[in-house]
Amino acid sequence: MRHISRLLLLCAGGSLLLLTGCQTAHVAGGSYHVTAYRPHDPSKVKVKLSTSTQNLFVMEGDDRLLMAVQANVGKPGAPTPHGHFTIYSKQKERRRASEPDRGYPMAYWCEFAPAYGFHEGFVWPVPHTHGCVRLHREAAARLFALTRIGTPVEIESSLPEDKKYGNLVRRLDQSRDPDPPRSQLMSPSWFNDPPGPLLVDQ
Repeated sequence: MRHISRLLLLCAGGSLLLLTGCQTAHVAGGSYHVTAYRPHDPSKVKVKLSTSTQNLFVMEGDDRLLMAVQANVGKPGAPTPHGHFTIYSKQKERRRASEPDRGYPMAYWCEFAPAYGFHEGFVWPVPHTHGCVRLHREAAARLFALTRIGTPVEIESSLPEDKKYGNLVRRLDQSRDPDPPRSQLMSPSWFNDPPGPLLVDQ
């Protein structure tokens, strides 16, 4: 049975962040790879998300692109919030703390608003979450490495970066990927980083 019929895990709802969860993606074989560049000045890193295109850009200052990837944002009726935020909580080895499906992994959690965060998850070509922002494991691990507590986050319907860098975003459709085995989901090894360096020099 595919993941879309297995679990309906909420990505928003009051202040109960530990209820937050979205379907998790873990693609074997390294078929999807993301390049992220090490910032020269980590204090100048900012995250920019365009909900209309589902493009996520990590910038250093206004003109150095560190990473450009596809995200998955909130569906109609449960949108990802728009505005200016900061990342104020990070937890690499996060798991769902409540039922249903207590323990389900939400790796590389970066919270930017109460009960809303970036984390690893299945990436659909259309808005599909309950407000959280899901990223492929390769991208989620690198976003976690690029950001810190206090990193600014800007979320808008569209951004100038869409036109400038949108062609660099590799499109991804994991809408039909099956859930990994339960034993794999619950293993501590789930939280191992993707192979190779997360950030490279440019």
